[in-house]
Amino acid sequence: MQNFDLRQAIIDRIQDNNKNEIHETIADSCGADERALPGLGVLFEIIWKESSESQQSQMVETLYQHLQSDHNNSTASPSY
Repeated sequence: MQNFDLRQAIIDRIQDNNKNEIHETIADSCGADERALPGLGVLFEIIWKESSESQQSQMVETLYQHLQSDHNNSTASPSY
């Protein structure tokens, strides 16, 4: 039985793309079918590993703020 390395398959698929193609891949995957999520996860993993602690903190802050905003909007009582 052959092992399938999903991370490497995703990297291989876009490795020769130029910056515009990579941008389009990411933009097209955001909000798309859930099948795109593993690919976005692999790309985020690369970004995370190549980011400084400061950049990682900023990403966490961005995610935190977004999640808090979504949570507050979903729990807000309706106005009549």
